[in-house]
Amino acid sequence: MKVDGMFGAGSVMETTDAIANRAQQLEELGYDGLQIAEVSHDPFLPLVLAAHQTSKIELRTSIAVAFARGPMNLANIGHDLNALSNGRFVLGLGSQIRPHIVKRFSMPWHGPAKQMQEMIEAINAIWDCWYDGAPLKYTGEFYQHTLMTPEFTPPNQDAGRPKILLAAVGPLMVKTAARVADGIIIHPFCTETYLKQVMLPVLESELKARGKTLDDFQIQYPAFMATGDTEEELYKNREAIRYRIGYYASTPAYKGVLDVHGWGDMQPVLNKMTKEGKWDELAGEVSDEVLETFAAVGEPVPAAQIIKDRYEGIVDRVTLDIRKSEQTLADQMAVIRGSS
Repeated sequence: MKVDGMFGAGSVMETTDAIANRAQQLEELGYDGLQIAEVSHDPFLPLVLAAHQTSKIELRTSIAVAFARGPMNLANIGHDLNALSNGRFVLGLGSQIRPHIVKRFSMPWHGPAKQMQEMIEAINAIWDCWYDGAPLKYTGEFYQHTLMTPEFTPPNQDAGRPKILLAAVGPLMVKTAARVADGIIIHPFCTETYLKQVMLPVLESELKARGKTLDDFQIQYPAFMATGDTEEELYKNREAIRYRIGYYASTPAYKGVLDVHGWGDMQPVLNKMTKEGKWDELAGEVSDEVLETFAAVGEPVPAAQIIKDRYEGIVDRVTLDIRKSEQTLADQMAVIRGSS
């Protein structure tokens, strides 16, 4: 398995020096990729800094909110970052959920799976025009792109088009990923059982219809890890992950993951709590059994071994939180790669 480092969502834009230095550190440690999530900051700008300070490590959004932008915006950004990094950029997209798209971004929502398929088709149609000289004639239900002139076509095309990975949980979005993307980003709110019983069969079926296999498709998984070098640190991180599991479990779209384990009754209870503003009580509804099914819990190196044991041979790359010492980051990577 390949190993990526994920910038902490809230601290990613603290200083430009921190971004550049951390990117260099991960590259020197031998990490395969650097990921940036779109939470409280734009996910693309830090990768510009990282591109200038590195030469080998892949630079990935994981994820950028697709529906907060249009296909042309994403095609331009993807092209520019890939050109800037000499072919090291990977465009990871996710749909978010309707309230965020409509109420936070003030953008249209047409139903995530169908809209996402058109989004990726449109981006690829634009790239077909730029890189292959094909006429731009994409006419979908939600996106239409039929105008491109030479002066608006990027000239620096040596790096080619980036790969597109799509974040997915439910079967419809998993199908969409298999139909139009180069790979899938599995949501952290997933389990080994759900991945094997639900997601992989859907992926294999849809890829077969496309004339492809799982060998042609990238599976990326930023698994939950609750680790600590001290009891205090472990407790703090464990409870933080417990809360995140409770938060995601409150979402109707993710109920299917719980259903596989017979825990579906949790979802409406947690959802009701969020509507009542009882955010601080969500973690209390997540038992240790649920926590340890979703997350690798323990000291950093044993937790990395749990990830390896669960997902080796199933996923192509995993993601580690980089808010650790350099030695811990190196040790975790060695375990997952099997070189410890």
